[in-house]
Amino acid sequence: MNLKPETLKRIDEVIPHYPVKRSAVLPLLHLIQEDAGYISKDAIEWIAAKLELQPINVYEVVTFYPMFRQQPIGRRHVKVCRTLSCALLGGYKTCETFEKEFKTHRGEISPDGEVTIEFVECLASCGTAPVVMIDDDLHEKVDVAKAKALSDQIKAEAKKR
Repeated sequence: MNLKPETLKRIDEVIPHYPVKRSAVLPLLHLIQEDAGYISKDAIEWIAAKLELQPINVYEVVTFYPMFRQQPIGRRHVKVCRTLSCALLGGYKTCETFEKEFKTHRGEISPDGEVTIEFVECLASCGTAPVVMIDDDLHEKVDVAKAKALSDQIKAEAKKR
């Protein structure tokens, strides 16, 4: 597993903050996913060894929390809220629009490697539904037209690279 030196340093700084090493599993998972983009089997084994745990103890945390990914994703991560307010106000159509625009399905990487679209639980902006989070940016009232505009923006940014 290849982690940046800064990530390794942060990991070594985080662990002593917890009186029981096992308690550092969550922060380490976050740091590794931030660096590598997802949590690999190697990462699970590495964390287990680092914290003197069995790999199953780390794996159960990875599989419990939906924010951890076990597979690589596209360069851009489009998360569409699917909870009640968003669903009632068009979240499903919004998600389908992103899938059509990027010629992919939920949970897959688009053919150009640019985007992964995911249906997620509440993004905590029910009053401005449907909501979409692209990477770390929240977009509110994303109807079909706005989803197309956001898709066009992502495509334009990709061409500039």
